[in-house]
Amino acid sequence: MYLCRRNRNSKDNHALRIHHFTNMQYDLKVFYQEKAAALKTEAASLRRQTRRFVVAELVTFVLAAAFAVAYALTDWGWLLLVVAGLLALAYLWIRARDVRSSARFEECDAWLRVYEGELAALEGDFSRFDGGDRYADVDHPFTTDLDIFGPESLFQRLNRTVTTGGSDLLAAILSDTQVPTTEGIQARSLEIRRLAEEEVLRTTFMAQEKVASSSVLQALQAVSTIPIPTFARSIAALLLAVVLLGGFYALLLASILNFVNVSAVIAWALLEVFIASLCFARSLLQTKRATEGILRQLKVYSRLMALVPETADARSAFASLTSIVDSIDRRNEFWVLFSNAFFMADLFIVRRFLAWKRRYMTHIPQWIEAVSRYDALVSLATFCFNHPEASDAEVLDSEDIVFDAQGLWHPFLGATAVRNDFRLNDGHYYIITGANMAGKSTFLRSVGINVLLARMGLPVFAEHLRCSSFALFTSMRTTDDLAHGISYFNAELLRLQQLLEAVKGNAHTLIILDEILKGTNSLDKLNGSRLFLEAVSELPVTGIIATHDLELSRMADEHPDRFHNLCFEIQLSDHITYTYHITPGVARNQNATYLLRQLLGQCASPTVEV
Repeated sequence: MYLCRRNRNSKDNHALRIHHFTNMQYDLKVFYQEKAAALKTEAASLRRQTRRFVVAELVTFVLAAAFAVAYALTDWGWLLLVVAGLLALAYLWIRARDVRSSARFEECDAWLRVYEGELAALEGDFSRFDGGDRYADVDHPFTTDLDIFGPESLFQRLNRTVTTGGSDLLAAILSDTQVPTTEGIQARSLEIRRLAEEEVLRTTFMAQEKVASSSVLQALQAVSTIPIPTFARSIAALLLAVVLLGGFYALLLASILNFVNVSAVIAWALLEVFIASLCFARSLLQTKRATEGILRQLKVYSRLMALVPETADARSAFASLTSIVDSIDRRNEFWVLFSNAFFMADLFIVRRFLAWKRRYMTHIPQWIEAVSRYDALVSLATFCFNHPEASDAEVLDSEDIVFDAQGLWHPFLGATAVRNDFRLNDGHYYIITGANMAGKSTFLRSVGINVLLARMGLPVFAEHLRCSSFALFTSMRTTDDLAHGISYFNAELLRLQQLLEAVKGNAHTLIILDEILKGTNSLDKLNGSRLFLEAVSELPVTGIIATHDLELSRMADEHPDRFHNLCFEIQLSDHITYTYHITPGVARNQNATYLLRQLLGQCASPTVEV
């Protein structure tokens, strides 16, 4: 049966809960504010430091050039050259520090965006985060009814992903219709809890640039199919490179010593360029086209992999690939002439890439998948960290439906949410009546979304929740489809048909229905609803049904062992009082007539005396 032990909570207890909730949110807000303030201070210091570095670089460069020119134009000797060299070294040292400082400034800026995003989220503004509209599916068993995707959705509140693969996986976890095992839930919950404590690691991950996982993977798979001459990795190719480079440097030295004409050096260099272009230019050009635009994303993946335990060793592989792609990306007419003449660069780039592909290419999909999984896990862990008021569900290994909640509330409502106790018995049906706006639909979504959170291994919004793992199907927001000639009533029938087909495929399913057959007249609706509930009660189903039809509550009189009545009652006086507490019984007070009388009274024209 149901529980209502805590529904007698006084206003003082409710106020105490709000105070406790507010304090936790305040502590979290202070934490993020302090982090953001420290980063702003550091960023301001780095900005001033950068300006000093720029001035110092300019001064040392100009002085180094001046002393070099003075050495060339005067007879003051090697001392000027030494000073010019020292100034050049000073310039390089300052430049290196400037680069490090700029990198740290960018890192501070990225971290600051993360903390500012979390502060905005604490204030209820989730607009910085993707709502996942593309994942919405009106035919899904529960995501549409429970506000899983779209603006202000659960996905938007959860989503902190930086890879498209992570976003896709997070959406797949939220919309998964497969019933997870208790062991799987507990394992994920442990991972989430551990990562929630790694605040610096999570922030470092979330501060990275957005990357398109599929684009990177497709580009690399395209590269792997590019025909590259096997000659490039042979010993003969290496010997040819040695001969060509040896001949070039020998001629260059001979030219410096005036043994041969410089034209011989140029001719040999052109021979090197011709051979390199003939053998490797086409493959390198195809590789450049395939990898065009992903160099920056490869660098991001290299940083991400260093943070993921399963791919930490892969960072060097991606760093090496980034270096290869960078070398290919820099190729132009001048670079081809210079690099092949002095280094036979094209040959060695191809050899490096062939060695890389042979060693690492088969691992790329699993590495990207591991990053995506960790990316989704970071989002779940951040949600856990951001909601200290939530608690861990006690997930039971039971074949029956178990749902026993104390102090249950909807996560979107925050501190003002009224909490309710509720327990489901396997195979039983709970008919919930109540006036408009009394809290029925919100309560149904509170149950559904907490079932989903528990299944995902996330903390739930209840003082305590014991539940098992079971399938879920809801029907709360059926809509017509005029484009395909589907009326509202027909859409309801299709949804109920989908429900019947879904529950037959699962041993135990919780169904949550809000107003069965709204698209027909009252008597037909009542008879149809009774017929449907009697039929579905023969299936392995437990149900929660909200309705305005008080006659439907008579099923509890006819089948007291399976059907139970609960209600959200309102109090009518000079004003309507909404308690939002679920209690046993059938609702007696309705508010539609009351509110319409008030509305009509406000709209009535005053009497005009003539």
